[in-house]
Amino acid sequence: MDLKLADAKSIIEHALAAQAKNGFKPMAVVVLGAAGTIRASESQDGTSLLRPKVAHGKAYGAISIGIGSRALFERAKVEPFFIQAANSLCDGALVPVAGGVLVRDKEGNLIGAVGVTGDTSDNDEIVAVAGIEAAGFVADTGG
Repeated sequence: MDLKLADAKSIIEHALAAQAKNGFKPMAVVVLGAAGTIRASESQDGTSLLRPKVAHGKAYGAISIGIGSRALFERAKVEPFFIQAANSLCDGALVPVAGGVLVRDKEGNLIGAVGVTGDTSDNDEIVAVAGIEAAGFVADTGG
């Protein structure tokens, strides 16, 4: 199963509602399907030029390795050469900090990933999790 476009848009809608509710800085959100393709992406007014690429890198790293980007961050601390090699294999698109969250269905199947950036990495992750859960899916941060 793959994440449907309507579901990806719902995740973004709920994620940005969480951003507003918490008063976080403007954010970019990228939702990928199970194969790593972009299903939907939005950047709020006031985000910087690289924010969409960073959001993509968080989600792409998570879906490519199969663990949330929080876990990738922890792994980078103890195995930096692995993360460097994986980033090379991802053509430099892997961003190993919190904010890249796997999307699972209720049965636990991996169906996509969400990357959020714009505030602190912890706040980015809060927004990603809120969007995923409000859309009816299970968030997997890797933490």
